[in-house]
Order: sequence, then structure tokens, then C-alpha cells
Amino acid sequence: MKRILILTSLALFLAFNASAQKMIDVKDAAKHVGETLTVCGKVFSTKLITPSNMTFLDLGGFHPDQLLTVVIKGEDRSKFTGQPQVDFKDKAVCVTGTIIDYKGKPEIVLSDPKDIKLDIK
Repeated sequence: MKRILILTSLALFLAFNASAQKMIDVKDAAKHVGETLTVCGKVFSTKLITPSNMTFLDLGGFHPDQLLTVVIKGEDRSKFTGQPQVDFKDKAVCVTGTIIDYKGKPEIVLSDPKDIKLDIK
């Protein structure tokens, strides 16, 4: 019985660690296209496109030399409180999502505000 309890505990521990989100620096984002993980870096420039309400946050450098673009589509913008293009500008953030390649640049599309947090170390 004791052995089963130990094996079950070990299996749960390993399963929890395997599901933990991998965290990388924004400078490594391009190496992880297709992966779902957390990317941390400074937001250098932002842009709100009207009337579509698409929001762009450029991490790791100013547009067009950013290392990662975070996109909030217009239909998802109402889920975010405040103004993401103002609230996150010049701040260190961590963004969780799947990195895609958009015209040769890494990008994460956010649809849920819980997937972006200020990086307070």
C-alpha cells in the first residue's frame, strides 16, 4: 500500500511539472515558433489601429525591429480593462501563448487578459 501511495505521488509530481509553462526571454522567441510558452520582455512600442481596434505591443525593440509582436484582435479588446497600448508601454511583461510566424516575425495573438502580466521581479 505504501509503495502505491509513493508511486502515485511521484506520478502526480511529474505530471504537474510536465504541464508547467516553459518561460523564455523575448530574444529567444523566434527559436520557438509553434510552441506554447511564456515569453518575457519589455514593451518598447505600441499601436492601436482604428476602427478595427487591433492592438499591437512590440517586445524587445521598437517596430519594425521588435523581437516579438503581441496582437490583441479587435473582437477581444473589450475583454481587457484599460488601454493595453498605454498600460503596457515601457513595461516588462510576460505573455503566454502560442508563438506563430507572421511574415518572418514571431507573434503571439492574445484573446484572454490573464495571458499577459506585468513582470515584477
